[in-house]
Amino acid sequence: MAKKTAAKGAAAKRVKVTLLRSPIGFNKTQALTVEGLGLRRIRHTVELPDTPETRGMIHKVRHLVRVSD
Repeated sequence: MAKKTAAKGAAAKRVKVTLLRSPIGFNKTQALTVEGLGLRRIRHTVELPDTPETRGMIHKVRHLVRVSD
């Protein structure tokens, strides 16, 4: 069984991502990345775990989103 990264009672790091611009007119892979982040419409905000995978996706569409901790 895999070990949990956060100790019991300790909150895992989270990051809030908000879609500011439409992915229409940009590369299709960027639209798929926005969808993969769980963003559905402009000004939609989701809270995601702060992992290297999530940070990589955010970096790919950094011109379309706003990130806050």
